[in-house]
Amino acid sequence: MRVIIQRVSRASVSVQEEVIGAIQKGFMILVGVEDDDNDQDVLYLARKISNMRIFDDEEGKMNRSLKDVGGSVLSISQFTLHAQTKKGNRPSFIDAAAPEYANKLYEQLNECIRAEGITVEEGKFGANMQVALVNDGPVTIWLDSKNK
Repeated sequence: MRVIIQRVSRASVSVQEEVIGAIQKGFMILVGVEDDDNDQDVLYLARKISNMRIFDDEEGKMNRSLKDVGGSVLSISQFTLHAQTKKGNRPSFIDAAAPEYANKLYEQLNECIRAEGITVEEGKFGANMQVALVNDGPVTIWLDSKNK
């Protein structure tokens, strides 16, 4: 699984001009699932996301987690994180998991983050979504469960 974390001061997701999820301070995450991802990938990423210390402490050092600052997560499924771009100019998405399996692991990840005591808002899996955010910093972190 691949996840892009963006530290945000606010973020929202809309489908057909209707806001379906919104947060203030926290993480906007993009989640991509591969065919060979499993429960262990989900647990690893849920723990990393929940405990990632990228909020400033009193000294301005990135030393606080979502839990420490009372932050939330806006979670967006994004199969394009598994694009292959080595050949030609049209990306291939052959490594992205089939939608049914990808949605299962995406939902499982969101539930595991919630189990850590963090509020999670979601986009709509498979929908054409418009995501708006204010990246705070900017801070953007890339995680891959196959690169531990």
